Amino acid sequence: MRWLRWWGDADDDAAPATEPTADQVDDPEQIRRRIVDAEHFVNQHASRLPASAVVKARWLTDTLREILDTSATRPLDIHAVLLVRNTVEDFLPTTLRSYLTLEASMRDRPAPVPELLEQLDLLQEAASNILVAVRGQDRDALATQGNFLRTKFSGSDLDLS
Repeated sequence: MRWLRWWGDADDDAAPATEPTADQVDDPEQIRRRIVDAEHFVNQHASRLPASAVVKARWLTDTLREILDTSATRPLDIHAVLLVRNTVEDFLPTTLRSYLTLEASMRDRPAPVPELLEQLDLLQEAASNILVAVRGQDRDALATQGNFLRTKFSGSDLDLS
C-alpha cells in the first residue's frame, strides 16, 4: 500500500516503482486519495490520540477536502495546492507521528497534549484561510462576470444620450 510509505509505516528507503509527474502530484484526485489515507491513519491511531486531537485532525482533513472541491469549478491556485498537499503529506503526519512516538507515560502528562492541539490549530487556521481565499476568488469571478454582462447588455459606456 502506497499510503503506508507517506505515514512512515513502510520502508522509507524504498523507491516508488515510477516517479509521479508534476501533474500527477498536483492532481486533485491524487491529493484527495492522500486525504483519505490521512483519515485512515487518524482513525487507526485514535485510541492513542487525545479525543480533541482526533476531532481537530478530522476537521482539518474536512477543510482540505473542501478546498479540493473548489477545483471542480476552477483550477486550484498554486498556494492552495501546495498547502493541501504539504499538509496531508508532511505537516499533519509529522505532527501526529511526533506525538505518537512519545512513550505512553509521556503522552499521559499534560504538557504534550496542549502542544499537539496548538499545532493542529495552526494547521487548521492556515487551511481555513486558504479556503476563505479560494471562495473569495469564486465571488470575485462572479462579480467580474456580472460587470461584464452589465456592460455588454446595458448599452455602451460611451453612450452620451
